Amino acid sequence: MSKSKTAFFCSNCGHESAKWLGKCPSCNTWNSFVEEVLQKGNDKNDKGWNDYNNSPRLTKTVLLNDVTSTKEERITTTDPELNRVLGGGIVAGSIILVAGEPGIGKSTLLLQAGLLLKGITTLYISGEESEQQIKMRANRLNHDNENFYLLTETTTNTIFQEIKKVRPHLVIVDSIQTLQSNFVESSAGSVSQIRICAAEFQRFAKETNTPVILIGHITKDGAIAGPKILEHMVDTVLQFEGDRHYAYRILRTLKNRFGSTAELGIYEMSGDGMRSVSNPSEILITQKEEQLSGSAIAATLEGLRPLLIEVQALVTQSVYGTPQRTVSGFDLRRLQLLLAVLEKRGGFHFGVKDVFVNIAGGLKIEDPSTDLAVICALLSSYEDVPLPQNICFAGEVGLNGEIRAVNRIEQRIAEAEKLGFEKIIVSRYNKKGFAKGSGIQVVAVAQVSEVYQLLF
Repeated sequence: MSKSKTAFFCSNCGHESAKWLGKCPSCNTWNSFVEEVLQKGNDKNDKGWNDYNNSPRLTKTVLLNDVTSTKEERITTTDPELNRVLGGGIVAGSIILVAGEPGIGKSTLLLQAGLLLKGITTLYISGEESEQQIKMRANRLNHDNENFYLLTETTTNTIFQEIKKVRPHLVIVDSIQTLQSNFVESSAGSVSQIRICAAEFQRFAKETNTPVILIGHITKDGAIAGPKILEHMVDTVLQFEGDRHYAYRILRTLKNRFGSTAELGIYEMSGDGMRSVSNPSEILITQKEEQLSGSAIAATLEGLRPLLIEVQALVTQSVYGTPQRTVSGFDLRRLQLLLAVLEKRGGFHFGVKDVFVNIAGGLKIEDPSTDLAVICALLSSYEDVPLPQNICFAGEVGLNGEIRAVNRIEQRIAEAEKLGFEKIIVSRYNKKGFAKGSGIQVVAVAQVSEVYQLLF
């Protein structure tokens, strides 16, 4: 028996070294190297996936001009939000990583998507739950599929033997952190195990043209657990996020080789699974009967999708010497900038006031077009005058107090009109961007002072 080989891996980025290093030369992280035991060699009897398909894949050099371009094959799911985020469906031979907080609904979402794929053989591999637990969840989802197979296993060698028997059209792995390969002797979830298990599934996906969906864990900092190379190896990285105190979840694209990374999917968690939300603006705007000050509606964009959200502001007299600035779902530095603009250009004394800003519904908004709605909500609370309920805002505010133009103004106006708003206030520099004859009144302004005179 020859000696077992050991190597040192950076737990942050996955850099491999023959000896221990204090500082990683790849990511410059200190004290991140851990020692792991490697196996003596690879299995020489492994012939790959040549016998999986009828047409074996030949490895040879070809001219780019000789390659025939074919339309990429996609598996279209019954979930419109998942199709939107993936760019039109699951591409054949792609490998997708879905990450999110524990208990956010990753397993439920993909189990539901697999059960609803009729006529497609799906293999669901679970290293975290038993077959009875998955069956209980499937009964709760109230979906049935004759071509849906389960496998509760963590060893990749056994998994690939079962894959050769079933020959599925789609493989779902829950989760990549629980798998173990025979080529590495370290424990499951270590840097080397995650890397080699992902590499084996990547090889399987590319050589057999079978799509693979990997479920991944995230760390307490919100980053995907494992080496950064895991995100480089896969074709698509999806982040499943949301607040447990709210019923809806957001599916974002962090990386996509087959579509846009600006897309966003919204789901509502219910007792019988995830429900796609086709019109999220209705659930993000609070339905209230009486008019209250400090509330404004912003026409914003999340990815390519227009959303109407409610911005709430509260301005009170400061009791302590230093006024408070508290935000939820909005950038604190952006709020301080807007308050300075109101103080300097408008003459409003926010320096002696406590200011609280909240984006209703628990969303985190980064679109600068919400500036105008935030300023109007602040002024409404400052004057204690409620804004009309049938009005919304879309505009970025500059340091000189000017209302700057925002992109895709036509989509924002159309979304506001669809939800029954009668008036939208936009930048005067957007005047050329929207068509006339719509059912909503478009008011163009150039300065914050004009907005104040118009509303108050």
